[in-house]
Amino acid sequence: MQLKYFTIDEFDSPDLEGSGKFMDSGFLYKIDLLRERFGKPIHINSGFRTEEQNRKAGGKSDSAHLSGLAVDIACSGSRDRHNLLQEIFKLGIHRVGIGRTFIHIDNDTSKDAEVVWLYN
Repeated sequence: MQLKYFTIDEFDSPDLEGSGKFMDSGFLYKIDLLRERFGKPIHINSGFRTEEQNRKAGGKSDSAHLSGLAVDIACSGSRDRHNLLQEIFKLGIHRVGIGRTFIHIDNDTSKDAEVVWLYN
């Protein structure tokens, strides 16, 4: 899959070079489209994770990062957070976690849909 705004290695788990290839291609298409609609660069803090990396990050044992269906996007400003969330929902992504410095989005259909949660 050819991405317009990202390289596949931006989604690598830090402990496994080339692991971005394990990301779901349909989800990556939505992330690329999100970047286009947002209108400015997006930094991916976390994409695919190995089980070890997921433990280090404090992720849940059934994290969508493990199956390439989640990303954490760097975001700390209130206006950017608002604009990103608008575009995320327009794209049909309805699993969102909001942290102080990032937004988690995932497209894991095995989990509850239409939920927004906060991180401490």
